[in-house]
Amino acid sequence: MTTEMPSPDNPFQIGTRGSPLALAQAHETRDRLMAAFDLPAAAFAIRVIKVTGDQILDKPLREIDGKGLFTREIEEALLDGSIDIAVHSTKDMPVQQPDGLVLDTFLPREDVRDAFVSLKYKGLADLPDGAVVGTSSTRRRAQLAARFPNLQVVEFRGNVQTRLKKLEDGVADATFLATAGLRRLRMSDVPYHPISPEDMLPAIAQGAIGIERRTGDDRAGEMLAAIHDGPTGHRLAAERALLAGLDGSCETPIGGLAEIDGDALRLRGEILRHDGSAVFTDDVGGAVADGPQMGRAMAARLLERAGPGFF
Repeated sequence: MTTEMPSPDNPFQIGTRGSPLALAQAHETRDRLMAAFDLPAAAFAIRVIKVTGDQILDKPLREIDGKGLFTREIEEALLDGSIDIAVHSTKDMPVQQPDGLVLDTFLPREDVRDAFVSLKYKGLADLPDGAVVGTSSTRRRAQLAARFPNLQVVEFRGNVQTRLKKLEDGVADATFLATAGLRRLRMSDVPYHPISPEDMLPAIAQGAIGIERRTGDDRAGEMLAAIHDGPTGHRLAAERALLAGLDGSCETPIGGLAEIDGDALRLRGEILRHDGSAVFTDDVGGAVADGPQMGRAMAARLLERAGPGFF
């Protein structure tokens, strides 16, 4: 390092949302930095910042105006110097960062799969006609509508604990969570069953922790470089290029997954109408280094096949 290390007298400020999962991700980031630089926990401070998406819980996300519902306030704190880095679930991140910020650090990716969660049933195929499924994800809604049109879908928001309570109260027969979140929270007692990507393509960047910093902050840049996971970065470069080419957000019905095998990268993509009435998919392979180009090309093909005004 060429710059001064954090210390208990001058701790490194880590910004995050306040949910149990967000805090677990912030602690994982802190622990990796501690190990990389042999620093004590007191050399770091985790700052909880309330974001719009966590404060408005009585509306579907698609009805709340504006992008960056889970990032804006944290990015403002990063820009004004209140925090040194921001820890995010990358699937919540817009594809472009505000001027002055960069998202170029990713921790090793967790399980990418969606998880089917129910107190009564073991999988989607076990749900009877008319069963109620709760989800706030437009992607999962559209995928359900396309494959299981006889199910009822209701709005379901909140953290893991809130959604489990809703299942207990009979608000729905089943819901979905990200397997990565359940694993990071060590919630082995939750009755969940991972869903193969062949059956439900996950959200872009699902399972990946992204860390944002100020452009030109050499200390943060050097520290984060020590914990960045290269393969995860390559995978997300392809997936986020696909998302950018589709002009999508976390509230657009888009699925995507890049996987690496040696020097080869496989990219799968899917776009859906909100009601599930039309689905277009693509699947390509190429060199890892060509991932962003593959993502952009896939987006163009999908949009051409779908036609104008698809979403």
